[in-house]
Amino acid sequence: METMVELLRFYKGKTVFITGHSGFKGTWLCKILTMAGAKIFGYSLPLEDGGMKAFYDLSGIDSHITSCWNDTRDLKALSSFYNQADPDVVFHLAAQPLVLDSYTRPVYTYETNVMGTVHVMECVRRSHSDKPVSVLNVTTDKVYENKEWEWGYRENEPLDGYDPYSNSKSCSELVTHSYKRSFLSQTHIAVSTARAGNVIGGGDFADNRIIPDCIRAALQNKIIHVRNPYSTRPYQHVLEPLYAYLLIAAKQYEERQYADSYNVGPDDCDCVTTGELVGLFCKAWGNGLNWKTAAIVEQPHEAGLLKLDCSRLKNTFQWQPVWHVDEAVEKTVEWAKAYEHNENMAIVMEKQIQAFGNGNKG
Repeated sequence: METMVELLRFYKGKTVFITGHSGFKGTWLCKILTMAGAKIFGYSLPLEDGGMKAFYDLSGIDSHITSCWNDTRDLKALSSFYNQADPDVVFHLAAQPLVLDSYTRPVYTYETNVMGTVHVMECVRRSHSDKPVSVLNVTTDKVYENKEWEWGYRENEPLDGYDPYSNSKSCSELVTHSYKRSFLSQTHIAVSTARAGNVIGGGDFADNRIIPDCIRAALQNKIIHVRNPYSTRPYQHVLEPLYAYLLIAAKQYEERQYADSYNVGPDDCDCVTTGELVGLFCKAWGNGLNWKTAAIVEQPHEAGLLKLDCSRLKNTFQWQPVWHVDEAVEKTVEWAKAYEHNENMAIVMEKQIQAFGNGNKG
């Protein structure tokens, strides 16, 4: 498997266009690419105080990025900024990313996740650049019609997410495939989608996500309340899918034959229940931290079991996960404790990226 250091040589001097660059994944991705020497154009909603703004500011990336603070639902603004960037590589990460929020804001979820994708693909279609362009649409493992069986879903299985978030991401996949077949198949533009599982790591301050909930409880020395302790998810550190995204985008830029859809997830041994994940967090945090099942209240449907088969990614690129789930939790706790002690988080992020890269010995 190509090491992180070897891979990042490709990105030195490349112009990279990222939607959702100020989000959890987006901020880590920008940090990696700034370290690689890429020229980054980032397009995101204006940041509100707290939460992701805090993480984005802590990362120290803003001065290295040309940013446009706007909405992917605004095609005119997006198109103008895209043309200004004239990118070599495009990562579409912007989304309404939460299942529970999608039940309360379904129209906004579909507008953002479906029409946002249409607008990004329209920018790509309209571009008049004669150079190769690599496009990666980042969706989710939840795009599949989930029958909650024991084996992992493969990329050729039906797309039909249950809730508005998951379903909107299924639609985003279909939009991407349609644009690829209808407009881009005979061009110099390579397009793939990546379907990653649940990511954890330092800097995620979102509500209704298990690890941020754990960190908030730990910092207040409170018991962690777990909503669905028996649900199984493909948890992985955020750097795992980001490495895969960078790998796919670089390889298809060089050879269009690699343009496809790819699952990105942990090995079966690291597919754990939420309760097991929280147990690992409590062990890593120490200080007698503990958890209990939250009081049962009526809530919208969330899947109880979801796994991915990542054979295509592994066989095509010799890709393998780097950190097991316990290491992913330990790195998350390491970040959170550094944050608690007011350390320089930009340096903490750089060290974790370097540690991850050094683990890439395959």
